[in-house]
Parts: sequence; C-alpha cells; structure tokens
Amino acid sequence: MNEPHQTQCVYLVPTSTGVGLTSVSMGLVRAIDRSGLKPAFFKPIAQLFRGDTGPERSTYVIRNSTDLTPPDPISYAEADHEVSHHHLEQLMERVMELYQQAADGADVVVVEGLINMDDSEHATLLNRAIARTLDASIVLVGAPVYGQLKGFDKELIHTAEEFGGVQSERVLGAIANFVNAPRDPYGKLRPDLDMPLGQEQIGEITLRESCTAFHRGSFKLLGCVPWMRAMADSRMMDIAQHLGAKVINEGELSTRRVRKVFLCARNVENITHVFRANALLLIPVDRMDLFMAACMAASNGIPLAGVVLTSAGSPSEDVLKLCRSGLESGLPVMTVTTDSYSTATQIPRMNTEVPIDDVERIETGMNYVAANIDREWVRALGGMRREIRLSPAAFRYQLVRLARNANKRIVLPEGEEPRTLRAALMCQKRRIAHCILLGNPDRIHEIAEQQELEGVEELEIIDPVSIRDQYVDRLQDLRKHKGMDRKMAASLLEDTVMLGTVMLQAGDVDGLVSGAVHTTAATVRPALQIIKTKPGNRFVSSLFFMLLPEQVVIYADCAINENPDAETLAEIALQSADSANAFGIPPRVAMISYSTGASGSGSEVEKVREATKLAREKRPDLTIDGPLQYDAASTASVAKTKAPDSLVAGRANVYIFPDLNTGNTTYKAVQRSANVVSIGPMLQGLNKPVNDLSRGALVEDIIYTIALTAIQAGQTETE
Repeated sequence: MNEPHQTQCVYLVPTSTGVGLTSVSMGLVRAIDRSGLKPAFFKPIAQLFRGDTGPERSTYVIRNSTDLTPPDPISYAEADHEVSHHHLEQLMERVMELYQQAADGADVVVVEGLINMDDSEHATLLNRAIARTLDASIVLVGAPVYGQLKGFDKELIHTAEEFGGVQSERVLGAIANFVNAPRDPYGKLRPDLDMPLGQEQIGEITLRESCTAFHRGSFKLLGCVPWMRAMADSRMMDIAQHLGAKVINEGELSTRRVRKVFLCARNVENITHVFRANALLLIPVDRMDLFMAACMAASNGIPLAGVVLTSAGSPSEDVLKLCRSGLESGLPVMTVTTDSYSTATQIPRMNTEVPIDDVERIETGMNYVAANIDREWVRALGGMRREIRLSPAAFRYQLVRLARNANKRIVLPEGEEPRTLRAALMCQKRRIAHCILLGNPDRIHEIAEQQELEGVEELEIIDPVSIRDQYVDRLQDLRKHKGMDRKMAASLLEDTVMLGTVMLQAGDVDGLVSGAVHTTAATVRPALQIIKTKPGNRFVSSLFFMLLPEQVVIYADCAINENPDAETLAEIALQSADSANAFGIPPRVAMISYSTGASGSGSEVEKVREATKLAREKRPDLTIDGPLQYDAASTASVAKTKAPDSLVAGRANVYIFPDLNTGNTTYKAVQRSANVVSIGPMLQGLNKPVNDLSRGALVEDIIYTIALTAIQAGQTETE
C-alpha cells in the first residue's frame, strides 16, 4: 500500500449555534489559497436550516465562488439513520471515500463540521467520528459576547474535551468570529441593533488574557474576526422574500442593501433624518405624504434601500405619476398586508446566513474573514508533517480502493457457506474482487433464494466436480516426490480447499480465502504443500490488523507458529514490519514479553531479547525494540517510566508476541472485550496469497479478508 498523500486536514467544530461556521470555513479556504497552498473543502454531512430547501449551502457556495469542486455531502437524515441503526463505521467509510475525492492533490483540506442543534441529536458523535476517521486537526469556531467571556471560555474547553481537550496536540486552537457583534439580551445576533454606547470592544489581547483555554498547552487564538456591519446588509430582494411582499416597483431590488430599518409614522419634518443611504422605510399605506417624500429624496440622489408600504393597499396611479422620477432612480417599492409594527418585528427574524446567490456578500465575507486569520499559522499548515495514523474507516477505505485497483480473481472454496456467499456478493457489488465460488450451483442458488440474496447470477460459480480432472496431473506432478499417484491426487482434489489451492498454483486464480468452516490447518497445509514459501522465507506466519478506535495496529503471530525460537521470532517481526509498510502503517515494532528492558530474566525473556537483537542486525532500517511489556509498548505514560529512552515504547503499532498462546489469547481478548474489529489472519511468506478465516468470521470479516488477499496478489505480481 502506498503511503497516503500528506494532506493536512483541518476540521472546524462550532462551540455553539450562531457562530458563523460557514463564513469561517469560506474564509479559511481563501486564506489558505492566498498563502500559496492548495486548499480543498469538504462538508461531510449536510445540515439544512429552517427555510432551507437545498442545495447544501457551504458546498454550493464553494463551487460557485472558487475553482474547487467538493463532492455532494451525505444528508443528515441519512447519516442519522445509519447511526441509529448502528452502522456508524460503514457511514465513516463513505465519508472517507468522499473526503479522498475532495482532498485529491490538496495541501490543506478544510472540513466543516456539524452544529449541535435541537434536531441534530447525533451531531457531537458524528463530529468525533469524522474527525477520528480523517485523522484531522481540530479548530474550534466560537462567537464571544462582551460581558460573557467566561461563558465563551467554558464553551471552548467543553467542546475541546470531545476531542482530547485543549492540551491535546490535535486540538490546535480557536477562531473567534462575530467579535463585538450586536446581540439582544438573550444573546441572539441582531444586525439591526447598534452597539450599546460605552461598551468596551473585545480584541485579541482581551480574548487571550480573559480565556484560560489559551493558557493551556499549545491551544492558540488562530483568528479574531471583528463584526463588520456590511456583512449583514441584506438585499431588498431578500427582504421581499422574507416578508412575502408584493413588489410594485422593482427598481434596483437585487442590488440595494438594507443597513437600517425605520418605522415612519410622524410628520415629514420630524423624520427627515431617516432619508439616508441604505435605509429601509416602513410606511403605512394611508401616509402617501411620507411615501412621496421618500420618492422625492430618492430623486434628489439619496440611495434609500427601499420602501415597504404596510397594512395592505397600493398607491394610486396619480401618486405613482407624481413619484415617477424617484421610482425611476431605482427605488424598490413593495407592499405587505401586515401593519408597520408587525412588519418591523418580522425583519430581525430573518436568517442571518448569507443567501447562496449573494455573490457580493460571499466574496466580501471570504476576503474579510481571511484577512483576520493568523497568516503565520495558515502558512505553517503546509509544513505540518506528522505521522499519519490510519483510523479504522480510513484503513478499510484504502483496502477497498487498492483491492479495486488490483482487480484480482479470488477463489472461495466454501462457496456453499451462506456468509461466504453474502461476502462474495458484496465484493462483486463493490468491485473489491472477482470472486469465484466453488460449490454446487443449484445448492448455491437455493441458499440465495432462502436468504433473499440478489445478484447471484453475476457471480462466477464453478462446480468442483466439473473441473477436478483437469488438475489431477498437476497435483500428482507437484507431489510425486512424496509418492503421490493419480488416484491419490484425484482423492485429495475432492477437498475444495486443495482444489482451490491447485487452481492458484496453476495461475487460474490470484488468491484463495477459506476457513469459515474449515480449520486453520485445513487451509494452510495445502498452501504449504503446493504454493510453498517465498524465496528467503523459511516459514509462514500470520498477522491480524486490529482496528482500535483511534488507529490500526498489527498483532503477530496469532494463528500459525506455536512456539517460535529466537530466529523464527525475529523473522516474524521482519515479515510483519514489511506487511505494515505495504499497508500504509509506518512500523514501530514492539517485541512483547512479560518483562521490559533489562528488568527481568528467564528463558522466555531471553528469547525475546535475542530475537530483538537478530531483527535489528538484519534490518537496521526498522524501528524495533524489546523486550517490552504490553502496557509499556502501548501507553505513553507507562513508557515514560519503564522505557524512557525507547523509540517504540508508548508508540508501538506492530506487536510481536512470543508464542501462539500469548498472541491468540491477546487478540481474542481485545477483539471481544473491547468490541474491536479484527481483519485476518493474513498469512505472510507464501509465494501466492492464501488467507485463513476464523470459523466465527462475520460477513464483514470475510469481505475485508478477500480485499487483503486481492492486494497481496497485486503486490506479489510486482515483486
């Protein structure tokens, strides 16, 4: 497996509702682009807000404001259904596939997270799962309110805790948006209000000094975006749509913007101050004197935003003729059925999100937010090169992708086994491999009908009886040194595992997967007799890919070698390290024992110590250490005490167990007790890929073992 492209993924998580998450996402994309890095954008799960009918706002805006083409997100309803039905990991595989489409060739991908709202009960869970899946760095987005900075600080700390806390290396910091924005007493953003007189403005220094979050670890204030009134200036066409108004003079309806709303009911001489640029005047329909005064102001060059005539009704033709010059200046005029007061209270209830077709506001906003994000941090994103930790979903996605690219023929000797049949159908549907089932076609179709499985006609099903004779001579020739005759060969080929193995040796298939009903010995023995080991490999070993919640690690040997000596143990370590590299896991190999370093003695510890020495001598390019106890190998805090100088301790991702008893027991204990998915065992050291299944294998286990086998077959071709 090739090493994944080193793309930095920044996941934006809102600390609450109303923080302007989309505007920050857009601005960060623009800031990355300005820095000379290649940006990408990805919205994994769509959230449509009240009044939205689609398309998803952020993705649409990015497509129409940049040259980026992010994929369509998964709908929240679909994501919610998958989570509710315990299909989170399958959902994350889809997220990973879409992310790879968005990230192709990018230096930094901005991923917009979900807002935790009343109708989005799984938003927090999904944010955690997606960030883990994408191995993302977390940036929080919040909106501090003057006089409530302690609350803002708590929001930062609380939200960060979902991702390891503000001291976690993955939680980079926060961007403060809508700083000094006008709000009502309940904290709701109110663009129509003025800032209270005498209110002290919040700045970067105030935020850093007042919020304890910025005093912990490397958590930083990465942007401070002050409120800009122009960013909230709605077009008259948006006001008309919101009010359901009837337009009687369109004028410059699509371009004039509302800065201030005035309710006009007094005499003209008392309201002359409202005749100013970007003012929206609410005038009762029975006050034509005020309407004509507004038109006169417009004809004299004052660019009013527009006029709304309230309480139903329209100006007479005579009034409109008198006001013609004002109307022809571009003044938008509309009528509503509600009275002036009701209309005035409706306007602040407008959605503060920028409409997806308001190109001017979008462009202004992107540039403004970009200018207020820390430039040095943005530039540094391109140089943030850390080791990629493959999440379970990312690992499975890569398995599927590489298996598809390999395009191999995998024989399944247990074709009449229901789980195997289901797995073959899924592999065919997902193009993971071309599966060949050995079994009675009538029986296989009967099983498919009983289990209501579709697509069986697309599978290649071979009746073993119809092909055995053509492999008899080959098997006899391969085993004649053991005294095998044709009769013995024909008898052995009645076993479908042996038949599939000979097909593999002949090159008629590229790999074999068995073990759902056969023992490990029944699968491995024919492979050792017929396929044999690769040059330079004295024996076959096995490994499991353990899909832990935060990363994928390797356990070996847990299925084949019962009590390896030091030399064999060293070779298992080297085989496993090479397999790790091949599947995108930079190996740090821990040789596991009941003692760490030089603290213990005994024949078993000495065996592990000697195996570590031999492995290092053969492959000085690899990072290998031992003997290490499991906790010292896996846990950083323990490693600091037990093995402070080790390059592996606390960071191991390849665990080599001293014997089969330890390895098999450990893998099953972790798998069952921690509910961890394991893929394997994958056999190492054979000339061609043969892989064994646990007899308790789930359909999903079989699918990914088939994928592993297909990838191994592709790698074997290139060796």
